[in-house]
Amino acid sequence: MTTQDVYTHGHHASVLRAHSRRTVENSAAYLVPALEVGQRVLDVGCGPGSITVDLAARIAPGEVVGVDTSAAVLHVARQAAQDAGLANVRLQVADAAALPFEDSSFDVVHAHQVLQHLTDPVAALREMRRVTRPGGVVAVRDADYAAMTWYPASPGLDEWLALYHEVTLANGAEADAGRRLVAWAQEAGFDPELLTAGAGVWCYASPEERAWWSQTWAERVTSSAFAQQAIGYGLADDVALELLADAWRAWGEAPDGWFAVLHGELLARV
Repeated sequence: MTTQDVYTHGHHASVLRAHSRRTVENSAAYLVPALEVGQRVLDVGCGPGSITVDLAARIAPGEVVGVDTSAAVLHVARQAAQDAGLANVRLQVADAAALPFEDSSFDVVHAHQVLQHLTDPVAALREMRRVTRPGGVVAVRDADYAAMTWYPASPGLDEWLALYHEVTLANGAEADAGRRLVAWAQEAGFDPELLTAGAGVWCYASPEERAWWSQTWAERVTSSAFAQQAIGYGLADDVALELLADAWRAWGEAPDGWFAVLHGELLARV
């Protein structure tokens, strides 16, 4: 992210709880075949570090460098690495569009749910390509909000999705990033013949998963940076956001509730 980028979610406790559940298995399984012991890996926009730490465990004794624009969230990531007993994790503040590393520094450069928040995702992909060694891989995964779907029907969740798009548009970002990864990569200079595109899904369907997902978003729509931005841009007020939270809770209580998040996934060889 650059100084003009606005992180839609921010680092409210509700956001960190959600992001800290992410692992390689549930959020970067498409990358696993490209991982090898001893590699040097860069995790761009690492947030609280749950994927970073998992990557480090898988490629040890290789090094994983996690970068984020938020020094505060890196403290959380640093604690996660310490708790896991890993000494092969390095964390530092850095901008995805101006990575402070030499050309060809990493075997793998990974970014999960990052490009969707950037005003210039192509510039970030160019930087990721620059710091990847020849023969290495850039791996990016981003949600596609317009492709999210759920049951039962909920006018309140329809309003939430419309508002999310309005907020991200005001931020100069692209909520429907997943479908654009191949196009962005080609614009960034990657060889089209070296791109492997796919898709992954998070699905929340069990009572426990529905309760967690709905409660997380009920809190996020009223308390996170998303809520502050929605109000600040004049797109919603406190009452409207409380109604969206109610809609999330109602969906979570539905015994037949089901929610799917579609992600675009891309492995780009250098």
